[in-house]
Amino acid sequence: MRFGIKTRPEHTTWEQMRDVWVAADDIALFDSAWNWDHFYPLTGEETGPNFEGWTMLAAMAQATRRIRIGCQVAGMIYRHPAVLANMAATIDIISQGRLDIGVGAGWNQQECDAYGIELPPLRERFDQFDEGVQVIIGLLSQPTTTFEGKHFRLTEARCEPKPVQRPHPPIVIGGRGPKRTLRAVARWAQQWNAITQNADQWRELKETLLVRCAEVGRKPEEIVCSVNVRIDPEKGIGPAVEEVASYREAGADLAIMNLPHRAEPGMLEPLAEALAALA
Repeated sequence: MRFGIKTRPEHTTWEQMRDVWVAADDIALFDSAWNWDHFYPLTGEETGPNFEGWTMLAAMAQATRRIRIGCQVAGMIYRHPAVLANMAATIDIISQGRLDIGVGAGWNQQECDAYGIELPPLRERFDQFDEGVQVIIGLLSQPTTTFEGKHFRLTEARCEPKPVQRPHPPIVIGGRGPKRTLRAVARWAQQWNAITQNADQWRELKETLLVRCAEVGRKPEEIVCSVNVRIDPEKGIGPAVEEVASYREAGADLAIMNLPHRAEPGMLEPLAEALAALA
């Protein structure tokens, strides 16, 4: 099993987050580090600070040297996919080929209302998401992309320079929807990420993903299956490691450890030691 970390860019400072990612970069057990794509905090005082995820990734690409980096996950509603593709190509070059492109349909009504961003009904939102993923893949992998969709239209569009990773950086699709989300995973993703209540719920979703892969003729082993595991600051590392073990038994390939808010770099070595037996 592989391991990553996730830090929440809310109610914190740039220096605190950077120091944790740099520390993870020095620990071989951790192979990826993640933030999120929100503009308002999701916990605590909603008027507090929350850093923008993708500009932060560009800075983290310079601050680290080994660990893979990604946003978990970018809401397709927030940026035109052609703009996101150009951002991703640039960050992949800055990181020398260490970017994972996390994408999802988007869901946060509060942010959309505040910023005047349209949050379409669920079916339309997933139609838009499906088109957006295809636009991103086309721009990152092809010399030019022409796309005629309901939501996005491109005419001989270019994205230069191309990313380091070919044909494109891995697409990570986050979500639990058994129909639209898992079908999109089967069609386009190199990694699927889900936040679930327990390993049994995750296992059921994984079985559904296998069905979706069969429907589109995709080999399931081509998709890394990842799960998020939260470390409760009140309970400590032990219960989280036990939860990881249950996900490992269920077949998860990658456990992303959601660190406590304002975690200090010093907690990473004990965490790595506790997880090592499951690697």
